[in-house]
Amino acid sequence: MASAQAAEKFPDRPIMFTVPFPPGGPTDAMARILATELTRELGQSVVVENRAGAGGNIGAEYVARAKPDGYTIMFGTSGPLAINKSLYKSISYDPRTSYAPVIYVGYLPNILVVKASLPADNVQGLIALDKAHPGKLNFASSGNGASSHLAGVMFNNLAGTKLQHIPYKGTGPALNDLLAGQVDMSFTDILTAMPYIKAGKVKPLGVATARRSSALPDIPTVAEQGMAGYDVSVFFGVVAPKGTPPERVQVLNQAFSKALDSDSVKKAFAAQGLEASPDRSPAYLGRFIATEVDKWQAVVQQSGVTLD
Repeated sequence: MASAQAAEKFPDRPIMFTVPFPPGGPTDAMARILATELTRELGQSVVVENRAGAGGNIGAEYVARAKPDGYTIMFGTSGPLAINKSLYKSISYDPRTSYAPVIYVGYLPNILVVKASLPADNVQGLIALDKAHPGKLNFASSGNGASSHLAGVMFNNLAGTKLQHIPYKGTGPALNDLLAGQVDMSFTDILTAMPYIKAGKVKPLGVATARRSSALPDIPTVAEQGMAGYDVSVFFGVVAPKGTPPERVQVLNQAFSKALDSDSVKKAFAAQGLEASPDRSPAYLGRFIATEVDKWQAVVQQSGVTLD
């Protein structure tokens, strides 16, 4: 009875929805879309709070240390919830054990695109081109340790290619040089690449996720072109501090699930290229985070990159 009463009374004040990135980015935009709908569902304000820095670690550490009462939660991504554990030299939280998982929101597919003049029209063609000219082809990323960098590392490992990494300071500069033909290819998110694909300014060779993208259903995945296991999507999940009462986690999970089913959120997220979660249970997110930490640990080690 006591736990039921606790669940009934929750929430009775505003919930702080921490985004570990600056205002204005895609993660922040999605969080604000969700917060608007959650406020309706829960009958209490859900307030987005940006705590940016260290690739998401500042906000992630803040939430890991917060009071486990359900009133502080985080909208995390692959960085703070998986990759950063291996990428940063010192990190005071463990995404596998520092949180109570709430819900897997969805994932944003990456896509392998090449400059329009590159003589390769599919993944196997690219591999053959690299084998004919080892070490001559390169790929641009948004920075050392970014998912667009690690995607190339994983590609080299699985394909046996020798694509050379060229890091940029952000997605914009990397894309500009790809469009100008200064670099050969990039592993970037579908939302960024879409207008240039449609305009014929870059060639899409493969979607870098396990399933085809609903936004570009005719483009095969990299995995189905002979690269089984290749998946470098960016996932989004909500977590609360470890020790948050399960009944409160359940209230949050149900509210998020209803928000994700609302027409406004579905429409907005589809426009951003977000693919739906395969399973919305807290347990699934917990298992998924553990799997992702292990996957990215191996890739980060192979990349040789560490950040302070």
